[in-house]
Formats: sequence, structure tokens, C-alpha cells
Amino acid sequence: MRTAVVIGTGLIGTSAALALTERGTTVHLRDADHDAARTAASLGAGTVEPPEGMVDLAIIAVPPARVGQVLADAQREGLARHYTDVASVKAGPRQDVLELGCDTRSYIGSHPMAGAERNGPLAARADLFDGRTWVLTPMPDTDTETLNAALELVALCGAVPVVMDAAAHDRAVALVSHTPQLLASLVAARLEHAPDNAVRLAGPGIRDTTRIAASDPRLWVDILSANAGVVADILEEVAADLGGAVSGLRAMEAADAAKRGEGAAAVADVLRRGNVGRARIPGKHGAPPTRYEDVAVLIGDQPGELARLFAEAGRAGVNIEDVTIEHSTGQQAGLVKLAVAPGAVPTLTAALRERGWSLR
Repeated sequence: MRTAVVIGTGLIGTSAALALTERGTTVHLRDADHDAARTAASLGAGTVEPPEGMVDLAIIAVPPARVGQVLADAQREGLARHYTDVASVKAGPRQDVLELGCDTRSYIGSHPMAGAERNGPLAARADLFDGRTWVLTPMPDTDTETLNAALELVALCGAVPVVMDAAAHDRAVALVSHTPQLLASLVAARLEHAPDNAVRLAGPGIRDTTRIAASDPRLWVDILSANAGVVADILEEVAADLGGAVSGLRAMEAADAAKRGEGAAAVADVLRRGNVGRARIPGKHGAPPTRYEDVAVLIGDQPGELARLFAEAGRAGVNIEDVTIEHSTGQQAGLVKLAVAPGAVPTLTAALRERGWSLR
């Protein structure tokens, strides 16, 4: 792939442009917001100058509702040999593409399963897609050369391709992405008018649960409007579970011991099913989930302390599988939890104590 055009220089479009540029592809940038395109160019994502001829691939990085029209316009212009979009919903754009009479032989839908709470070119990173799944949803007549161009794009961006039907993709992302976004926002909304002394008690649990609630509402309205029915179906199921949990909690306040037991059993059932569902989420490199153990280390809030801690683990020959940081309220310190394989705990603990670290 020698040349490409990225239409839409938000987070995803600019990140793809940065990745391609790093690997030697000449990338031309377009955006209805010319300032956004110029910002992306200033970051090294490509050039705002138009291509001199037909490029190898056009990447359409616009909201789902605009994909069909942008594709139609680009194909009329003869912009590229092959076309793909990176919208997070596929069935709606697919229908628009068909209704607008686009050339579907040179088009393939796609969706990189990556993102961030922030949007726009300034949030972009060349490594955003490294190791992430990138879904491809070919049309029935998508030609082999177009599929190969999309596969090359995925490879150049460091992602892992997965081919899916468009409708199956939308059902899947409704479950693992779109519904969690709304639920995170619903939980975070409880904090809007909460007393300050309550919010000060917030710890890593509420931070983890509400992290994606910091996302751009305008962007998510565009996404959800393109997959609204499927998300609503899942939320109805959640609402039924929520109603059962509420009834169970009310029963746990009853004077009657039998009712309290029934209520506790209903709440326990929700928690148990949550355990089962959580355990199904793939672990490292897509492998079955692995149980790790935490080594908790008290760390000062000074430059270089976290790097020094990681270096100590490396010298001990211990691989850190995950890390979480709990910040202490009102203190210049925090608690770092290093998730490691169970067999590595004694080795890491001994090494850190020997080097003077305070373990908890």
C-alpha cells in the first residue's frame, strides 16, 4: 500500500493515518473541519494536499449515518481503487451503501475495536490498534483485491483481523460496547448531584466502572442511533435483572426471615451470574482468562518511582500481567497492585522487600 486517503480526522482516522505514515504509506487527509485535518497533518499523520491520482485505499472515518454518502461521493470522484469505513456500526451503513448504488465490489466495511474516552486528532496514537481486533464485514460481492487491501491495512496498523457478518457484528458490539457505555453513564450520573463528602470516598471500583462515561456524548448519540434497537433489547434484559435485584433488596429489609432469605437468594443469583459472565471475557492474547494474584506496594508520588518498581520486578524475572493504582486521599502516596502469576508472588515479594519497598 503506497498511498491512502483518510476521510475524517478524528481519533480513529488520525490514528490509522499515523500508523500508515510510520510504515511508509503516503497519506492524504480530508475532513469537513479543515482545522482538524490541519491538526492531524501537524502531528505527522499525512498531508492535506490532495492526491495527484487514484490512491490505493480510501479509509472513511465518519459517523455511521454519513458513511454511505461519503462513499458514494468518493467513488464518483474516482478517489481510490478500494474503499473501507471504520464506523462502529455496520448494518446501517451497509444498507445505505446499497440504496445509494455504490460499487460494492471495491468496498468492505470494517471496525477496529479500539478507542479512548477522548476524541479528535489530538487524542490519536499510532499504536492505538496494536494487538486489537479489527472486524471486517465484506459485502457479498466484495472482490478479493479489496479484501486483501483491507487485510493489509489491518496488518500495517498492528491489529488482528476477524471477518463477521454485519448484523452479527452489530449484535456483538451492542452487548460488549454500546450497552456498557450507557450503563457506565447511568452509574456516573448518580454522582452528578451527590454530596462532596460522598464523592471523596470514590475508589478504584467506581473509577473502573465509570471510566468510559467520560466519552463524548455527541459521538455516542451518533453511534447509538445507528444501533438503537439492538441496544434497547439488551437494556430491557438488564432492566428485568435490575428489577429482580431491587425486589430482592427490598425483601432483605423484611421482618419475615423467609422473605429475607428469598431476597438474599435473588441478589446472590445476580452476583453469581455476573461471576460467570466476567469469567468468559478473554484473557491475555485472547487466551482463556487466567487468575492472577496481586502484590500490593506502597509507592511515593515522585517522578520515576513507578518505573523503578517495574524495573525491580524485571530484575527479579517476574512478568507484570496487569497493574492498578489506588491514590491515597490527602497523601502524596498510592497503592500499586501488581498482578502476577501465582507462582511468581514469593519471588517478587522477597525481591521487593530486599530492595526496601513497603508491601501491604
